[in-house]
Amino acid sequence: MKSFNIRNKVRTGTVFLFILLLLTAGMGIFYVVKLKQLSNEILKDNYESLDYCYSMQMNLVSMTENYQKSKEEFHKSLILQEGNITEHGEIEATQNLRRKYESLIIAERLDSVRIIEMSQDISSIVRVNMEAIRIKSELTDQKAKEAMNVLSVIATFVFIVGLVFTINFPSVITMPIGKLKEAVNELSQKNYKHRIHINTGDEFTDLADTFNVLAEKLDMYEHSNLNQIMFQKSRAEAVINSLKDASIGIDKSGNILFANEQSLKLLNLKASEIVGKQSDEVARFNDLFRFICEDSHTSPFRIVTDGKENFFVIDKYSILKDDEELGFVLALKNITSFQEKDTAKTNFLATISHELKTPLGSADIGLKLLNNPKTGDLNDMQKEIVNDLQKENARLLKLVSELLDMSQAETGNINLTLTEVDADEVVTDVISSLKPQAVDKDITLTKSIPSNLKKIKADKEKAEWVLVNLVSNAIRYSPRGSEVILVAGISDGPTVSMSVIDNGPGIPPQYRDKIFKRFFKVPGRGAEHNGTGLGLSISKEFMEAMGGKIEYFPSVPGGSEFRITFRAT
Repeated sequence: MKSFNIRNKVRTGTVFLFILLLLTAGMGIFYVVKLKQLSNEILKDNYESLDYCYSMQMNLVSMTENYQKSKEEFHKSLILQEGNITEHGEIEATQNLRRKYESLIIAERLDSVRIIEMSQDISSIVRVNMEAIRIKSELTDQKAKEAMNVLSVIATFVFIVGLVFTINFPSVITMPIGKLKEAVNELSQKNYKHRIHINTGDEFTDLADTFNVLAEKLDMYEHSNLNQIMFQKSRAEAVINSLKDASIGIDKSGNILFANEQSLKLLNLKASEIVGKQSDEVARFNDLFRFICEDSHTSPFRIVTDGKENFFVIDKYSILKDDEELGFVLALKNITSFQEKDTAKTNFLATISHELKTPLGSADIGLKLLNNPKTGDLNDMQKEIVNDLQKENARLLKLVSELLDMSQAETGNINLTLTEVDADEVVTDVISSLKPQAVDKDITLTKSIPSNLKKIKADKEKAEWVLVNLVSNAIRYSPRGSEVILVAGISDGPTVSMSVIDNGPGIPPQYRDKIFKRFFKVPGRGAEHNGTGLGLSISKEFMEAMGGKIEYFPSVPGGSEFRITFRAT
């Protein structure tokens, strides 16, 4: 610990001011005491002698009236005067007065001459004391002026020293604090080269040294990591810009972290106009960005760039750290080439399906004719072969029909005739058409339709197609002797729902989000249950085209529920 620290400086300054105060007070007290002593000397040495002389003078006057008493009083005052002789020449006058008084006593009679002489002696004593009073008064005045001069000089000195001390001493503390404040401000602005120099020899010096060490280490850290940070930043930007997909990063507070060159080109924006901005702010003046940020995109959309139509889909990836979501990345995948190939594939499938449907239909008619007794009897083996051919031909016809329906849905050319349709009538027609298939598996088809059910707005043919597909699947996967239930009712809002509930094996959880994709089949089903994998996909396309939806719900304790929802009229 430093011996001359801030506390000692403040203490020394306070002691210094206290000493100045004591000096001023001491000199004032000294001169006051001195003047009092001079005053007391005048009172004791001279004023008392004057008082004695005045008493003796009065006793001389009164001797003519009362000689004895006046003589005694005169003698008392004379004795007191003889004990208070302090001035030069006063003793001779007092001795003369004593001799004349004694001769007056011896004569035992009044002698006017002696009384006059005695009166003259008293006057001499008075003159001597009056002169002494005058001299001492001048001395007192001189001492008073001396005291005034000395005290004035001391007061001026104390005032000047105190003023200088008052002005300069606070800077001992405020000056280092000001320098430290300035240094902290420089540090907050990342000026790590700033240094402060305080040589007061106290705690401020230690603090300044500590600050300089801190600034030096921060400067070293800044420069040692700056190149690495800049390198990492440039590398991250290069990686982001090299992404083939247009990508935009947004943190959980809605702040846009980055946008690569591909996304800037699509949005027709500069990096400074989007990076670091709030997504809501950018969405207000950029329609495409607002469209991208919406969460309802499930199908491809078109963007015209360089005079050419391009098709994109949006993928959203979460940015995670220690299971905490920090934000997300929106990636716009350009699927134009895939879309073109998909369109070509759809057109090819539509053409092939159309071309295959005619010969397959002819083959089906021919097989039916072969199986007709009118064309001739077949033996048992021939009948079995014809029946197998009919089944395979029917399966091919169904596949070709579904491919045609899928091609129609993919091209967006679904021909719909939306009318008011009675849901009860749709369910009844479906049950009637599938009753032979259900009877063949000993499955009971049950419907539950409320009498006050609203009519639905749908294409009756497409609605029956969807329901037939769901009920036929339920019959296919339900165990023999079970029940398939068709339930209709009013859902939330102006909608009507129809559910197909079975007691089959259900859909395993890991496959439930894939069952509406094209050509998907749940693994592990027997060969007799294998379908084309297109029915649910086409059903979904038809329902969305009619403004409805299709959903899957697992049943308890087992089985499945497929629910289709239509708009009510």
